[in-house]
Amino acid sequence: MGPDAELVAGIRTALAAAGDPERAADQQRYMKSEMPYRGISSSELTALLRPLLSAWDPGDRAAWEATVRALWDGATHREEWYAALAVARHRRARPWLDAGSLELSRHLVVTGAWWDVVDVVAVHLVSVALRADRAAVEPVVRAWAGDEHLWLRRTAVLCQVGARDQVDADLLRHVVEANLDDGSFWLRKAIGWALRDRARTDPAWVRAEVDRLGDRLPALSRREATKHL
Repeated sequence: MGPDAELVAGIRTALAAAGDPERAADQQRYMKSEMPYRGISSSELTALLRPLLSAWDPGDRAAWEATVRALWDGATHREEWYAALAVARHRRARPWLDAGSLELSRHLVVTGAWWDVVDVVAVHLVSVALRADRAAVEPVVRAWAGDEHLWLRRTAVLCQVGARDQVDADLLRHVVEANLDDGSFWLRKAIGWALRDRARTDPAWVRAEVDRLGDRLPALSRREATKHL
């Protein structure tokens, strides 16, 4: 089944009619984005999308995924990417956030390749899939942790943020250790964030990991991990 063309057109029309050119230039500059912005704030975008998505029923997985891809792949402004992510996170799509959604998540991460979209995929899409279908999703996350693509590795590191008592400590240890030697700010920051989030529910485990890793843990990661300990 193809995308919901009416929804896609409605979203694009609403986005094109909104925004602030001056803010758009500031947003694009701040995000270092090649793709331009419309100049719509996060709260404005949420309000704009609410009436379009509140009663939307994608019908089935194929239509949902096709609609996400249509918005994403045809985007001319970055807010269309954000709208695509809102469609991906739609409450009626939650049953489809399982191992079968990972190819879509991979596509969004690899083509988005920047923190504002990658982190949403990691924390709100891959994380849900992992908890829903752990046996099938965990091997993929482990593979992504060692992938040549920086943003897939960041996704693997961050995909348990917010999971609280459902965190798989062995998986977290694996994705952290797989990226300790990466000099990228984006990986070092992600490692620190993931460990800091884990410290909310198990500070003793994080202290032990920080001590165990010693000098292998980059200074930035260490600072972030221990910020609230």
